[in-house]
Parts: sequence; structure tokens; C-alpha cells
Amino acid sequence: MDFQSQKLYSSKFNKKRLNQEQVRFLERSFSANKKLEPELKLQLANQLGVPPRQVAIWYQNKRARWKTQSLELDYNTLQVKLENALSEKRKLEKDVKCLQEELRRAQEMMFSMNNERNYHQQHHQQQQNQQPLNFVSCNSTGSSEEGGSSSFHEDHEVLQIDELYACLIGADRSTWS
Repeated sequence: MDFQSQKLYSSKFNKKRLNQEQVRFLERSFSANKKLEPELKLQLANQLGVPPRQVAIWYQNKRARWKTQSLELDYNTLQVKLENALSEKRKLEKDVKCLQEELRRAQEMMFSMNNERNYHQQHHQQQQNQQPLNFVSCNSTGSSEEGGSSSFHEDHEVLQIDELYACLIGADRSTWS
């Protein structure tokens, strides 16, 4: 082996490991500067008493580990967000099913009420056709009108729809949560 080869061989295997104090010093430096500028590399090498190349390699390795850790943290954060979103989706799907069931019941009630109203209107019309009556009814202002029908059925229908709505709103709110 010639002198040049011996020097190269000995420098490869005689590298000194950094002690804990040196590593802590480099860690503090890395937390302040993620990228190693040439001036900083020389300054750190002089302060630690190690070759500049060793500082550069330590920074390169540390940056690679830091990026991996950052990716893992990002992945974990995204995983938590995904789990929260899926949980919220399941909750919303449950709410949609409850609302669909409530809508179905309301439609059934409205259908039933419409059938009942139609029956009463037909029955009322049949009675009017058989025996026409002329009577006085009061409107909302208190004045009287003469006519062959009353606003009772219209008011009653509105009242029933309002009662139905109030019943639906109040009845099943507890099942939503």
C-alpha cells in the first residue's frame, strides 16, 4: 500500500464517533437551521473538533430522519382526520335515515288527513246537494256573510296541518342524537 492509500484507508476507519454533548450541540443547531450552509459547517466543525465532512454527513442523515418523522406525523394526523370524517359520515347517515323515516310518517299522516278531508268534503257536498241550506257565517273580521258554505273546514284543515307539524317536530327530536 502506498502512502495515499494508507491515509485514505486510515481516515475511513479511524473516524471518531460523536459524543453525547456533541450530538446535543448539533441537535440544537439543527433545530435552528435545517439546511447546513458552508460557513455554518466550518464553524460547527471547529467548535466540535471534528472534520467538516462529518458535520455534513450528520446533517444529511438527521435531515433524512427528520423528513421521515415529519411524514409519519403527517400520516398520523391525516389518519385521525380520516377516522373523524368517517365517524361524522356515519352519524350523518344515521340522521338521514331518521329524517327519512320521519318524512315517511309525515307523508303517511298527510295522506291520511287528505283522504279524511276528501271524505268529509264529499260527504258535505252530498248533504248540500240533497238539502241546500242558506246560512250566515262569520269571517275573521267578525262581519257576517251569507252563503252556502263556511270557512270552518279550511280553518280546521290549517289547524290540523299545524298540529301535525308541531307533533312531528316535538315527537322525534330525541331520536336524532
